[in-house]
Amino acid sequence: MNETATAPTAPLRARAEIDLAALRANVRALRARASGAALMAVVKSDAYGHGAVPCARAAVEAGARWLGTATPEEALALRKAGLPGRIMCWLWTPGGPWREAIEADLDVSVSGMWALRELVAAAREAGVPARVQLKADTGLGRNGCQPGEDWAELVAEAVRAQSEGLLRVTGLWSHFACADEPGHPSIAAQLTLFREMLAYAESRGVRPEVRHIANSPATLTLPESHFDLVRTGIATYGISPSPELGVPADFGLRPVMTLSASIALVKRVPGGHGVSYGHHYVTPGETTLGLVPVGYADGIPRHASGAGPVLVDGKWRTVAGRIAMDQFVVDLGGDEPPTGTRAVLFGPGDRGEPTAEDWAQAAGTIAYEIVTRIGTRVPRVYVNEEQAG
Repeated sequence: MNETATAPTAPLRARAEIDLAALRANVRALRARASGAALMAVVKSDAYGHGAVPCARAAVEAGARWLGTATPEEALALRKAGLPGRIMCWLWTPGGPWREAIEADLDVSVSGMWALRELVAAAREAGVPARVQLKADTGLGRNGCQPGEDWAELVAEAVRAQSEGLLRVTGLWSHFACADEPGHPSIAAQLTLFREMLAYAESRGVRPEVRHIANSPATLTLPESHFDLVRTGIATYGISPSPELGVPADFGLRPVMTLSASIALVKRVPGGHGVSYGHHYVTPGETTLGLVPVGYADGIPRHASGAGPVLVDGKWRTVAGRIAMDQFVVDLGGDEPPTGTRAVLFGPGDRGEPTAEDWAQAAGTIAYEIVTRIGTRVPRVYVNEEQAG
């Protein structure tokens, strides 16, 4: 369902319109923010719900020199689709497809000795040196190698394998914990530790092509963190990493996804009429109800029940009662738009519609989750596929 769709001959139940011109413009804006570094467009989780292959192609067209995924399977799918150039993946588990990744010329991340050993064994088998990036845990506490003895051991083993022609250390990297919280003390502490761990590895003979720690918020606000490469995930799709940092327009970004559905039913009901499961909404008086045929099976957050905003017939409406698996209801306040009228859940926001951030606020989550969770039952419809000029 995430393949390119053509304009429908009849209204779709729902659609996620993906504006690839906006994505290209975002990549160019982000490159300008980090003009001294290369840019990696992160397309993990199906490009945050936008469609990995079309978005990866558009990002490369706009000058992204790297693509990034979480899992090796995601990276291998990009290669299979014909994406050229540098592709990095970083979330490995024991027994992963190391040899396939090496033969597909991927850059793979290693955070510990078990992974390095599996990678080296796969490189011996393949007869091809692996491209490896060593990840340092500078304070996030997730993936990454701890400083001190663990880092020293990992670096030593990588240098030894490199001297044997089994791998090449192409990068040293880490990830921020709180770059979306301006002034958080961990930011400076992580930068300091990253520089120390870089210096140690380089003193032992590592000569990385790229050193990188900057994610989307750091790309936008921390030029001292840009090093050789920045990794932009959510900002690539025109969404601000945090309301504290600013809205997308503050950074020259435009949201790429517009989610809408066709109103399936409009009906007049009396006052005191319960709406949806549990009757958490009861009509205050005679009114009209509109049925929006998407629900939590499509990725609409149930936590936004009674709060999610929707633009219908030029007016903001609010989800009335609980969001169900396949549908929810809005109180139209007596208006009677025809069935098939487009209900816009979120989009860029400059045409009066809510944004993904509005839904995040309604659901008590972050905009990353809102776009990423939109399911495969919702077709992606790509516009502006051809690059202008």
